[in-house]
Amino acid sequence: MIKEFNTQTTLNVGLEALWAAQSKDITLVVPKVLPNIVKDVQVIEGDGGVGTKLIFNFLPGIAPVNYQREVITEYDELSHTIGLQVVEGGYLNQGLSYYKTTFQFSAISENKTLVNVKISYDHESELIEEKVKPTKTSESTLFYLGQLEKFLLNGA
Repeated sequence: MIKEFNTQTTLNVGLEALWAAQSKDITLVVPKVLPNIVKDVQVIEGDGGVGTKLIFNFLPGIAPVNYQREVITEYDELSHTIGLQVVEGGYLNQGLSYYKTTFQFSAISENKTLVNVKISYDHESELIEEKVKPTKTSESTLFYLGQLEKFLLNGA
C-alpha cells in the first residue's frame, strides 16, 4: 500500500526561477546544485514533459547507489507541479518498491515561494521502512531545495 509523507519549505527565490530550474533546466541545474553528489543528469527519452525519462549519475563513493532512473509522471505548468518517480536504482535498490517525489511551487511574493513536497513510497517489508525512513528522504529533498535556493540567489 502506497504511503505518503508531506513537508514544505519557503524559499527566498521567485516562483518562475524555481519552476524553470526544477522543470526545464533540471539536467543542467542538479549537478551544479549538488556537485559533491551528482555527476550528471541525462534525458534518456522525452521532451521534458510527462513520460520523460532521466538518469541521475552519482559520483563514485556515494553509497549505496551510483545512479537513479526517474520518470516525470506529473507536469503542470499552471499549478507549477512536477512529479518524479524512481523506476530503477536509488531508493529501489534499498528495498523500496515505489518512490515518487512531487514538488508543487506557489508564489508567496515576488521573491518568495512556498514549496510543498509529497513523498509517496511503498516497500516490501516493514523492516525497510526503518532503514529508509520518509523523514530521512525528505531531509535529503529539503537539503536539495536549500542548495537550489543558494544556487539561484548567487546569480545562476
